[in-house]
Parts: sequence; structure tokens; C-alpha cells
Amino acid sequence: MHKRKMAAVAVAASLVVVACGGDDEAADTAADTAADTAADTAADTAADTAADTAADTAADTATADAGGTEGAVEVRWRTRPDNDAEAQVYAGIGDQIDAANGDAVTLSYEPGNNEGSPYQDQLVTEIANGTAPDVFWIPGTDIARFQSEGLILDLAPLASAEGFDISEFYPEPMYHLTFDPEAGAPGDKLWGLPRDVSTFALYLNNDLIAEAGADDPRALAAAGEWNWETFAEVAQAVTDLGGENKGFAMNSWWANYGYFMNAAGGGFFNEDRTECALDTPEAIAGVTQMKAVYDGGLAVAWGEDGEAPWKAGTVGMFINGRWATPGARADAGFSWDVVELPTGPGGTQGNWLFWGAYVVNANTENPQEAWDLVKALTTADTQAQISELGANIPSRQSDAAIDAFLGFTPPENNQAFINGLQDSPTAEGPLWTGNWPEYDSVMGAAITAVVTGERTIEDFQANICSETAVAFGG
Repeated sequence: MHKRKMAAVAVAASLVVVACGGDDEAADTAADTAADTAADTAADTAADTAADTAADTAADTATADAGGTEGAVEVRWRTRPDNDAEAQVYAGIGDQIDAANGDAVTLSYEPGNNEGSPYQDQLVTEIANGTAPDVFWIPGTDIARFQSEGLILDLAPLASAEGFDISEFYPEPMYHLTFDPEAGAPGDKLWGLPRDVSTFALYLNNDLIAEAGADDPRALAAAGEWNWETFAEVAQAVTDLGGENKGFAMNSWWANYGYFMNAAGGGFFNEDRTECALDTPEAIAGVTQMKAVYDGGLAVAWGEDGEAPWKAGTVGMFINGRWATPGARADAGFSWDVVELPTGPGGTQGNWLFWGAYVVNANTENPQEAWDLVKALTTADTQAQISELGANIPSRQSDAAIDAFLGFTPPENNQAFINGLQDSPTAEGPLWTGNWPEYDSVMGAAITAVVTGERTIEDFQANICSETAVAFGG
């Protein structure tokens, strides 16, 4: 039986990123190579199931108020889909909600084409030019940026007027989506609603691991023996097969190396996320472990894409989020599954809770209709349709949502993602008192220098926090 009760993550430890979906680089490594057949199947399935549920939901939430003018109110909305299948699902859901609105409101969906931070930058430019959509999705890392620049609407008055309940969503995203910058804590604010969540897992090549004679990581995890030591043993066995084979692969963005720090009991920031903590003994232990993996030749070279060789069948274990599932379904020509991250010396997986949110353009001419759309896009039924595609996990923490998610196979071991949610993951979120993009840039360059041998770990520990102080105005 799967575990149903979600463990609340300590919000004081919550941190930057992606979501699902999250993060900019995460989206870049997402399954944008899914085959047309997989895309059509996923889109058709979601479209078939969307009709009744989306129509019923929209009928309950949509406000049929055309403002006394002729014709319908037009509401434009945008997401950043990772592939055509996901874009078709969103378009289909929009069509069903639109149909339920009758003549009162007309919805217009537009998939964002820019990957990574250019997607957000384009939105900022369009808002300034008055050409941005009414509703759009952004990663959790960007909530503070859009809020501080006055680009998104505070939805709290609209939500309060109808007694909208936010308690059904995971508390980690809601910590940031209700954050009051003036109070320095969550308060009577609502900057949006989370579309979905995700965690990391290790994508496994079962065939390659078996060929190497290594223990099955899933069996090790079930026995409570999946840790850094047994992870290294599996990675070594696969690497020893020779040729192009490597035991492990990961892409070189902050969440991946952050996993090692988190699992060692460290992290990027101090408890209230106002100062650097990259020089703590725990964070350094994580960096040391990660460097040992690369120095030992167990991983695909730092800076190279890890997903492509995993799909090609030459990597035993590849770390990525739920968003990698559509690509795995389409392109992996071998037996594959997922397993939770190995536990580090800090006593946890060191996982992340990635998320992104639907927000409303601060300059929208139709705030009520835009809010109604945000609600319709985040119902349990709508989220289930998106999750069936394989790219994410519903952001509502209900038994029904979990049960539905566990059935969206492959992979068979979807419980690994749920286990990640239960194991005190660090939540993606903005830096309310600093500049995350600047911090990320300085930190990422320093980590790269350490892994490639251009910089010693001792020098990193001695200087990294003074180097990143610029992100806090230092």
C-alpha cells in the first residue's frame, strides 16, 4: 500500500527554483523529444477525459459577466509546455472550459515557445508593452521578481470574497504564494495557485544494471539500504562494463548539485534564507561527495546532457524530475523504472519540491474572469488530466490525487516520487530578500570550477559566501 499522509516540509528550509516543473533549467532538460505517437495518445486521452470534468468545473467557477457590453470577455492564457503533447492537452482543457462558459467568456490559449528564463523575460517585456496574456504560468523561483515589480495581481480579495480554500494545496508552494513582503512572512496575500509539483527520482536502466550484476536499487530502497554507499556500488558496477557505459548522469544546474548538499544536511542558505550557507561543513560534505563521483569516472562528464545517453542505453541511473517521464516513455528502448534518491548522511534524500503557479497579469482588464480561469485550471480533475501525460504530480494533496497519479504508468514505481514528497524535500521558491538569478549564477560557476578541478574545495569553502554576497546587496 502506498503512503497517503503527506509530511509537511519545514517552510523555513524552503528554497528556490522550478518547477516543475519546475525550474528554468529543469524545463530545458524536460521531455521535449517525445515521439508523435506518444504525443497524440496522451493528448487524445486527456481530451477524452477532459470534456465532462472541465465543463462541470468551469460551470461552477466561471463568472458569466460580459460587463454589459456586446460579445464575450476574452481571457488569454499561457503556459510553457515541454512538448507538443503537453501543449495539446492544455489547449483541449482550455476548449472545454471555454465551452462551459457559454457566450460570457472566450478563452484563448497560447503555448510559450521560449525555454528557460527567456520565457519569463518575454512575459516581463509584454506586460510593460501591454501585450501580455491575462493569466500565465511562471516557475516558483520567479514569484518574488514578478511581485516586487508589480507585474502580478494579488488575488486575496477575490479569493476571500468567496471563501476560497487554499488548504488543499501543498503548504510549501502556498508559503510563497501567500508571502507578504512587508511583513516578511505569509499573510493576507495570494499571488496565484500552484499548477503542479514534482520531485527528483533516479531513472533506471534495469537492463544495464542487471547486466552489470549490481543490486537492484528498487530492492535496496525497499530494504532501507539505498544510500550513498550502495549508490556508488551500483554506479561502479555499471561503469566497469566499459565502453561508453557510465553508472550515473546528471545535468549541471543548481538542483542537481543542491541534492548532494541537502542530503548531507546542508543547503544553499541559512534558516531564514537571508544569507549564504554554502560554506557550512554539511554543504561542503555534499560538494565533496559529488566531486568524488566525477573524479571516480562514474558519471557522464560534467556539463554534458545526461538525458540523451540514458535514453541511448549507456547510463545506469539518471537524476531528473517527473517532467522526464514523457520522453522516457517515448524513447527508452530498454526496461526502465524509477527509484527514490539515495539517503545521504543528513538522514534524508535531500530532494526538492518543484512547483510553478498560475498568476494573473496585474494589468488585466478582467480580473474576475482571470481568477475564475486560475481556479478552473487548478481543480483536482484538471490536474489529473495533466498528470496523466506523465509530466508532473497534482499540487492538491488529496488521497484521490495520489491514487490517480500512482496509476499513470510507466514508470511502475511512481511511489518513488510520492516518497520524495514525504521525505522533507526543500521547496522551490524565490529569494524574497535577495536576487536568486545572481546567486545562482555565481554559485553555479564556482561549483563548475570545483568539479572540473580548476578550483579546490578549500578555496570554495573559504570564499564562496563572500562571492555570493552580491545577491544580497553586499
